Amino acid sequence: MYEGKSHTLFAKYALPQMIGLLFNSVYMIVDGVFIGNRLGRDAMAAAAVSVPLVEILIALSMAVATGAGVLISSRLGKGEKDKARSIFTLSVLCAAVMGVLISVLGNVWIHPLAELLGSTPAIHDEAISYMWYIVTFSPFLLFSFLLSGLVRNDNRPKLAMFALMCGSVSNIVLDYVFMYPLNMGIAGAALATALGPIFSVLIMLPHFLLKRGDLYLVKFKVKLREIGSIYIFGFPSFIMEFTIGIITFVYNFAIVHYGFGEIGLAAYLVIGYLMLIILTLFLGMAQGLQPVFSYFMGTGEKARSRALLGFSVKMFLAIGILCYILIVFFSRYFFSIFNPGDIELIDFMESKSLPYFCGFFLAGFNILMISYWQANERTGKALAVSLSRSVIWPPVLIAVLPLLFGSEAIWFCHSASEMLTAVTAIVLLILIRHKEKENLGLNFQEERL
Repeated sequence: MYEGKSHTLFAKYALPQMIGLLFNSVYMIVDGVFIGNRLGRDAMAAAAVSVPLVEILIALSMAVATGAGVLISSRLGKGEKDKARSIFTLSVLCAAVMGVLISVLGNVWIHPLAELLGSTPAIHDEAISYMWYIVTFSPFLLFSFLLSGLVRNDNRPKLAMFALMCGSVSNIVLDYVFMYPLNMGIAGAALATALGPIFSVLIMLPHFLLKRGDLYLVKFKVKLREIGSIYIFGFPSFIMEFTIGIITFVYNFAIVHYGFGEIGLAAYLVIGYLMLIILTLFLGMAQGLQPVFSYFMGTGEKARSRALLGFSVKMFLAIGILCYILIVFFSRYFFSIFNPGDIELIDFMESKSLPYFCGFFLAGFNILMISYWQANERTGKALAVSLSRSVIWPPVLIAVLPLLFGSEAIWFCHSASEMLTAVTAIVLLILIRHKEKENLGLNFQEERL
């Protein structure tokens, strides 16, 4: 099923998902461009409030998609297609239930949710207007990411790429229509973002409904144990994606707390877009490789799995370093497209982006290790790295570094977090290799005896 050398597998499975997710990240970025040019700085700050919410929704979808994907690929590797189909059907049910609950409860508590995510009195009404559409149409966003992951597991990575690309293009077109001819303001940007995933879902659904692959809906009995397995194996991916939402929330709070105000929120929104592009490159490649790693685990091909991991580490680090070089020399051009007339904002964003991204090239390595250990059912290791990137180091560093070095230090905290997380991942790798060598030594001694 997964034939070829490491570079061939990387090109066939990692790159299509990377391209698809890269286009998908355009959802939020295009909104920012239209909002910044059409409505100005305060509207950008209002949109920034919803970014953690969108990332949390994606994280929930990724938890189900990756957890189910690990189990499905492992079952397919063992030739257990019926079990794979049952897990697929169960994952669709889980996503549907989550989508309905989020849509209903999100609308009930939308005002306190906006305040929790960093809304200020000056931008609250606009933040609510944007958030309402995101919450209401959240089931489609969940299904878009879920199905793209499961299509990949069914050996159709290019279909997932195409579907995500079409969703992104539709968002661009709708952004223009809603914000210019229809003059809907920030609500138009939100509606365009909310409708985009529907197009992606409609493109992918026929693959499963028409039974064009190994995966399709079947009758099954709901087993709590299988649901638990999906969420257990998917939890590191949830944390990995949730990282973006957590970091954005913490930064939004810290920016307001340290007196950077609306210009700080607007700047971090656009810096967050740049971060989203880079993370999307890494997440897309890692997600594309996950079915391959899981399949190798099912077939017992450890040597091929390790060879692919080694090649991937080199590629991730090289891409990370290249991204930072591009940021150093060209980030101002990127920032200028959001609000060309606001030179103060552009200068502010440029000066803060350099410390923010200086250690970010290690994010790819961290994300790859999470995906690799997750695919090999080493959930504890994957979770340790995920937690380091999200709930451990970022809040600690944001709380400590500004006290030691002043408020400007908050813009370095994310890079510092990735550096410390990389150290954690390397230590875990060393411990695993040491344990494997010990086990080999013991087995050799037993064979001699």
